[in-house]
Amino acid sequence: MTNQQYDLCIIGGGINGAGIARDAAGRGLTVVLVEGDDLASGTSSASTKLIHGGLRYLEYFNFKLVKESLRERETLFRTAPHLVHPLEFVLPCDGKGRPLWKIRMGLWLYGRFAGRTRFKPSRFIGNLQSQPFGADLRPDFKKGFVYYDAWGDDTRLVVMNAVDAAENGADIRTRMICTGLKAEEGGWTISLHDRNNQVNASVRASCVINATGPWVRRFLDGTGLSDNDPDLPKVRLVQGSHIILPRINEGRQVYLLQQADKRGVFVIPYEKDFTLIGTTETDYAGDPKDAMATEDEMSYLCEAYNKAFKRPILPEDALFTFSGVRPLLDDSKKDASALSREYRLYHHKRLPAPMISVFGGKLTTYRALAEKAVDLSLDLIKAVADPWTADQPLAGGDFEGKSSKEFFEVQKTKYPWLPEDLLLRYVQTYGARIDMVVGEAQSLRELGEYCGQSVYEAELRYLATHEWAQSVEDVLWRRTKLGLQVTDETAQNIASTLASIVA
Repeated sequence: MTNQQYDLCIIGGGINGAGIARDAAGRGLTVVLVEGDDLASGTSSASTKLIHGGLRYLEYFNFKLVKESLRERETLFRTAPHLVHPLEFVLPCDGKGRPLWKIRMGLWLYGRFAGRTRFKPSRFIGNLQSQPFGADLRPDFKKGFVYYDAWGDDTRLVVMNAVDAAENGADIRTRMICTGLKAEEGGWTISLHDRNNQVNASVRASCVINATGPWVRRFLDGTGLSDNDPDLPKVRLVQGSHIILPRINEGRQVYLLQQADKRGVFVIPYEKDFTLIGTTETDYAGDPKDAMATEDEMSYLCEAYNKAFKRPILPEDALFTFSGVRPLLDDSKKDASALSREYRLYHHKRLPAPMISVFGGKLTTYRALAEKAVDLSLDLIKAVADPWTADQPLAGGDFEGKSSKEFFEVQKTKYPWLPEDLLLRYVQTYGARIDMVVGEAQSLRELGEYCGQSVYEAELRYLATHEWAQSVEDVLWRRTKLGLQVTDETAQNIASTLASIVA
């Protein structure tokens, strides 16, 4: 790919980079996305897995962000029905946190900002103990509210955006490190290093977008592009940690637990057999790749849970922990939880060629961010193309007007030989692309090598061919969530089969 010319080079394969690549390629721009590791290997794989408006942002008067987030929640629910699902949220109250009138007002405003929506309205519960979802709560939590937001598969959203980008002509280059940028003749020469074959290369692009997430300033500093720019936004790195335990609560409700420090801790049913609890908000220094849950964070999450539920948990009960580092816009607030989740697209006007850096942002608003980033890049390279992603299904999301349940029933008729649990996983993971996974197979045997625990060669071949999966970690932790469930033997079989496919 040496000296190949593109309209746009995107550095970073997280949710923002992949979303920008999809939007730009769909508008007819020539696009290359380069990611030094795997897609969604940083912050985008370490979210709380929620697509939500941000109820608590109302308390900080971030009305613009809440409105945009709720609008995007609706868009993603419509365009990615395989990856975004509505969830019921229970907000229990014990009289020690925010007063009921304040929560009621916030939920009313939340509903007003959402406008016409497919999500149910919120409601007050005068006796939580009378409800099935109140049985596990401590008796001092007598009242509360129920409202609705959505769950979202963060890593699949990244990968499906990249898939759409590629199918619209974008070059997606994983394990490709950007080692330098040089402005030449009104554009950029981007130096690259391929980690797979240890080969150096370069490409040219009219415009560069720095979408490196928590590395945004480190990337600029490392390439010398932040020099002599006093207007460059400041970034505050904030770590959010989560713990995963064996399934604790029955039902499909999410619990939002209010804390004395005004944070909210979510208790989320996760991957059928598990419970996800998060998140924390602590300042972070160092390489975001090294972020790990601390003992204090694990204790904080357990204490938050134990204050609300009858059966206590301990940090040692956690099966798994994960941490992500968010690059929040630094507005000099002391409390990390009070920092805005808004984003800023920064045009480097002092540089001799067009360049944009993405600061801040959140999973829910990635599509809107991407649309604005492409609009800005088009202005910079003096081109015109209309936005399109708000109305078009994401890869795998074209259910032809059917609900998720109706689509699943159609697939049951189409693939009666697939075990129902496996079929459900395929539909929830790949959506309408299930046909590409199954291929011409008409029996389990025809899916190829069996790795164990319902993982077959056909799925691995699809992931390697169409979704850039190269390692067992790519498959188990980013293309699927099977990493929590498979045995060591199954993981070894997957690694062996995948190696033979990508060789």
